[in-house]
Amino acid sequence: MEEEIEFIIDAARESMGKVLVHLEKKYTTIRAGKASPSMLSGVMVEYYGNLTPINQVANINTPDSMTISIQPFEKSLIQEIEKGIMSANLGFNPMNNGESVIINVPPLTEERRRELAKQAKAEGEDAKVRVRNERKSANNDLKTLDLSEDLKKNLELDIQEMTDKHIQKIDQIFSNKEAEIMKV
Repeated sequence: MEEEIEFIIDAARESMGKVLVHLEKKYTTIRAGKASPSMLSGVMVEYYGNLTPINQVANINTPDSMTISIQPFEKSLIQEIEKGIMSANLGFNPMNNGESVIINVPPLTEERRRELAKQAKAEGEDAKVRVRNERKSANNDLKTLDLSEDLKKNLELDIQEMTDKHIQKIDQIFSNKEAEIMKV
């Protein structure tokens, strides 16, 4: 019985931790002023008839804080990389010099910063919902066990405390990202 309880609590803790990791990954794709290879993480390139992530067909570097340089493994991919970036609708205008694709990252306008902050907030709220769903799932799993009412209540309080801590972490991660986005 004790092992089942421990398993439920550990599974909930692990799932909530994964939600935080996922949120941080999502936040790396939200641009915050300076150029980063992760800005292109959602870009797909047609490669021999298949859509392939750009980082699997090219090296992506940031020579300075406002430039992204994409060096394809095969020169024939330059056109496809440009098409992929344009169709990803990131607001970038790629240029090629025959050897690589270069993106000059424009500075963010105040309006765009607000949009990105809203997007970050929505991602944070989504993460909170997922954490609460994990809490609900753990509580439902506890209800299937044959436990005393006092023990059930104590375990539910422990799960609620864990949920609150994860939601606080989500708020902290969002606050940091918002500050990074709004910083001129």
